[in-house]
Amino acid sequence: MEDFLHSIQLLNYTVAAVALPLFAAFINFCLPVKSKWAGWVSTIAILLSCVLSARVFAGVWNNNPVHAQHVWFTVGQTEVMAGLLLNNLSVLLLLLVSLIALPVHIYSTAYMAHDDRRSRYFTYLSFFCFSMLALVVVDSLVLFYAFWELVGFSSYLLIGFWLTRNKAVQANKKAFIMNRIGDIGLLSAIIILFTQYHTFDIVQLFAQKGLVAQSVIKDGVWIAATGQMPAIWQYVACAGIFLAVAAKSAQFPLHTWLPDAMEGPTSVSALIHAATMVAAGVFLLGRVYPMFTGTELTILAVTGCFTAFMAATIALTQNDLKRILAYSTISQLGFMILAMGVGAYASSLFHLATHAFFKCLLFLVAGIVIHEMQHVKEENNLDIDAQDISLMGGLRKKLPITFIVAVIGSLALVGLPLTSGYLSKDGILIQAFEWSEGKSVLFKLIPVLALLTSWLTAFYVTRLMVKVFFGEFRLLKSYPNAKLHMHDGGLQYKLPIILLAVCCLFPLFSFNPFSYGHAWLFSGLTSLGNHEGESIYHTIIPVLVNIISVVVLYAAYVIYTKPNGFKFQQSGFLYRLSYNQWYLDAIYQRFVVKPVLRLCSATFWVDRNVIDGFLHLLTRISGYIAKLTAWTDEHIVDGFLHLMASIVQSIGNFARRFQNGKIQYYLYSMLVIVLVLFILKILI
Repeated sequence: MEDFLHSIQLLNYTVAAVALPLFAAFINFCLPVKSKWAGWVSTIAILLSCVLSARVFAGVWNNNPVHAQHVWFTVGQTEVMAGLLLNNLSVLLLLLVSLIALPVHIYSTAYMAHDDRRSRYFTYLSFFCFSMLALVVVDSLVLFYAFWELVGFSSYLLIGFWLTRNKAVQANKKAFIMNRIGDIGLLSAIIILFTQYHTFDIVQLFAQKGLVAQSVIKDGVWIAATGQMPAIWQYVACAGIFLAVAAKSAQFPLHTWLPDAMEGPTSVSALIHAATMVAAGVFLLGRVYPMFTGTELTILAVTGCFTAFMAATIALTQNDLKRILAYSTISQLGFMILAMGVGAYASSLFHLATHAFFKCLLFLVAGIVIHEMQHVKEENNLDIDAQDISLMGGLRKKLPITFIVAVIGSLALVGLPLTSGYLSKDGILIQAFEWSEGKSVLFKLIPVLALLTSWLTAFYVTRLMVKVFFGEFRLLKSYPNAKLHMHDGGLQYKLPIILLAVCCLFPLFSFNPFSYGHAWLFSGLTSLGNHEGESIYHTIIPVLVNIISVVVLYAAYVIYTKPNGFKFQQSGFLYRLSYNQWYLDAIYQRFVVKPVLRLCSATFWVDRNVIDGFLHLLTRISGYIAKLTAWTDEHIVDGFLHLMASIVQSIGNFARRFQNGKIQYYLYSMLVIVLVLFILKILI
């Protein structure tokens, strides 16, 4: 009985944690668009959600899952259930989303303080938090899909929040369309699962054991808790899920929307494009992970590895501060998908959690830098791009606190010891090498490429830090008289980044800074994966990665700080390939966008000239027929009726003459009739 009451209490806390942001969104929607209270309404709501999520996390983590559901609606004999599923995976994401959202809300109260539509901003932000929190705790694929769509819709509103900017409008359209491609895949997968098992319930689809399901793949047939599915449908369902993951978590080839999505407010980028929304795809993989066979997991590993490497190479040459961080996000998401593919389930989710903190921190740092650069631009009336790192430099003197936390976030992104990023990335690389053991050379390329990607990360992160915070302020070379009034900002800027910086260090996840296996989060997620103890890679990989990473850090520092340091050939093929983002946008523009636009133009021409022309012809023919009908009705039908009426009238007038009351007319008439009858008698 006590356990039952405890479960009910946890479920109530969960419902409240999810509903509070929705309540805040409703209040803000009713407030004036310039209301100064909107930010604090949303911030208080997400603070309470964070407290409740922490309470739920403490009650569920490493304990028995809590699952409650009720009949939602019935179609024929099928009952569609709606409920909550609280296990290690869901409560981890529940706490992570609210914990990341809290500093972003505090930051946003200052960052958006002077925006004319700040009430609408916080309405959208709270609605996004509601959608994301609900997504991670629902137990039905139908509800999951509904909140999956709401997450995409709310991100669409936030990306295009500054709707007067054409780039922002184009970016949110691009994000919306590319995510719809993934949504089609997810919907197809859900329909296939329902037709095979006649249920949308995740618990019934997968036999729950701790974290997620434990299903069996046998002879090409997926054995789930409710039976088995033919291999062909299993492959199609997995392909649909992978399409959804690739779109939402920005994997090749559906990743190009994420860099463009940086047109939204930087606080939005910090929340939905670095920590939460893009993590939804990885969370989906965690929910349905047992569906995937070895072959499909290998495809995941290859895709994730290639995405991580490709995005890292692009980040090497970009000059837009937020775009560099966007490609860094794509690269780190690739690491997570790679980890899922090699069976490092726990390491993937561990990296999802650590990445949320240090990438959110770096985006908020970028927001402060851009905000101050924008202030310099407006104060001096300059025509510059406030996000161009080639105009920055030496900002560590102007923004000391921002610089310190940026260093911590950067070291965590690189994955150096004493940071949380070291623990999670270490696990992925080690397990990737363990997975490739005994496989062919082609499979061994995957962990090697991942290793190379980690060193590329060290290089582009150092390049970013040096160009922004070291050297001299390069803007002064073009505008030597420019006034530089720059600072770290108030408490609403400093407090969030300091809190996030603390969370980027190892003690939050493990008291052992050099072993991911001792991290409490990793141990709570190892019920599904291939972690089987330590091997030789546990010594070789960390040493190799970190020694070379330090060398790369120093080399990049020398390259970008020394006046006579080595200079890259900016006209070479590899540079152009990186700078132009592997020409993928150009390829899509040429082979997808332009053909679609031409098809649209062709269909418009057909619609205007063929279909509309045919309809106009029918209209004219109908008009002619109507006129002919009117003429026929007027001259023939009405004419015949008028003729008959005239004849009847004439006969009536003629007959009326014999009814005038005079006897001689009556005698005359009788005589005529007799004569007529007599004549007829003679003739006949």
